[in-house]
Amino acid sequence: MKTVGLIVEYNPLHNGHKLHYERAKETAQADASIAVMSGNFLQRGEPAIVSKWARTEMALSLGIDLVIELPVPFATANAELFAHGAVSILDRLGVVDAVCFGSESGDIDWMIQAARLLAHEPPAFSAILKEGLDIGLPYPKAYAQAAASYLGTQGINDVALDQPNNILGFNYLLSLARLNSQMSPLTIRREKAGYHQSSITDEQIASATALRKILNEQGHSPEALRDYVPPGTLQILQDEKSLGREPITWEHFTTPLFHLLLRHSPKELAAFHEVEEGIEYRIKQAALHSTSVEQLLQQAKTKRFTHNRLQRILLNLLLGITKQQIASFQLKQGAPYARILGFSPVGRELLQQSKKNGSIPLFTNVRDGMHPMLDLDIKANAIYRLTQRNSLSEPFHEEYRRFPMQHSVPQSST
Repeated sequence: MKTVGLIVEYNPLHNGHKLHYERAKETAQADASIAVMSGNFLQRGEPAIVSKWARTEMALSLGIDLVIELPVPFATANAELFAHGAVSILDRLGVVDAVCFGSESGDIDWMIQAARLLAHEPPAFSAILKEGLDIGLPYPKAYAQAAASYLGTQGINDVALDQPNNILGFNYLLSLARLNSQMSPLTIRREKAGYHQSSITDEQIASATALRKILNEQGHSPEALRDYVPPGTLQILQDEKSLGREPITWEHFTTPLFHLLLRHSPKELAAFHEVEEGIEYRIKQAALHSTSVEQLLQQAKTKRFTHNRLQRILLNLLLGITKQQIASFQLKQGAPYARILGFSPVGRELLQQSKKNGSIPLFTNVRDGMHPMLDLDIKANAIYRLTQRNSLSEPFHEEYRRFPMQHSVPQSST
C-alpha cells in the first residue's frame, strides 16, 4: 500500500484543500493518506476557529485515512520548527512513501537543490544572514534575502522564498535532508487563492483566511461558506454552531491574556519563549493602553516583531511556555510521539504497519506523565476549551476521555 503524507491545519478545510488532497494522491499514485494536523493553536500563533476534533472529522470526511496531531511546541513555532516536527512524525511512522505540499512555485527542483545546500547552513550563508539580522530585518525576510544571495553564487537563481507556501515547502525539504529521509517530496502549484488572500476571486476556491473573515462578518453563519467548502465541512461547522461553539478568535482569550500581562513584570515576561530584545517592555506598555488583543498587536508590532511573531509570543504567555521548557524539549530532534486523532479502516491498517515498522510511540489515549510535551498539549486543550465550557460536559477532562475518531463513510464530493 503506497501512502502519501500531508501537513495541514484545515482552518477550516475548504475546496482548495480538497483539490490538493485529490492531486496529492494522484501525483503520488497513493492508495492511502496520512495528515499531520495542528491542534487547537496554529502556526501563526492564533487559535483554530473550531477544535481539533471538529477539524479531524472534516479531514476524515474528505477521505484522509489517518489524522495525527502535531504537538503544540511545533504547531505554534516558526516555519522551520513547524516543518521539522511534522516531517519527523511522517518519517518515523515508517509507512509514508511521499510528502506532498502546495507551493506558489509548483517547481520542486530548485527547492530540492536549495535545501541540500542550506540544510546545514554553510558559514558563507550564515554570515549573510547575520548581516540582514544586524540591520533589523525580520528573520523570514533576512533568511529569504540571504538564501537568494548565497544560492545565486551556487548557480541557483529565481529563488522565491518570500511566499508563504514556498517557505513552508522549502522547510519541509530542509527537514527531509536533515533527517536523511527516504520519503519522496512532491509539490502541487497553489492556484486561484493565495495563502493570505482575504478577498474571493473564484466561484469555488477561497483561502482559509477569506473564509474565516466571511464567518466573522456574516454572524458566524456557516451557510455563507457553502460554495467554498466540501459538504462534510459545512455540516460540521453547522453542528458546531448548533452546539453553541462559535468560531474562536484571539478575542475570546482577552481576559485571561490581559490578566497575565498585568500580573507579570517585564522581567517575568522575559522568561517566556520567543520574548527577546526587550520586546517585553513594549508589550507591557501596549497592554496598558489596549482594550483588545488586536489593538495590543497593532500597538506592539515593529519591523522586527511582526504581527505573527507577536501572536506566538502572546500564545506562549497564555499557555505558559517558557524558554527553559522549550530548551528541555530539544525540538531539533523532532517529535517524540504521534498522537492519533482519527482514522478510517485503511488508517487502522496503517497503524498496525507503523507499530511494526515505525520508530515513534503511537498514543491513542492520553494521561498525565506520558511525556512532558504531551502534558503541554493536554493543558493547551483545556485552555482552548475555556471558550466552550458551557457547551461541553466537563471540558477540562476532555483530553483524557477522548479516543481517536473512527470513520467509515465514503469520501464526500462537491
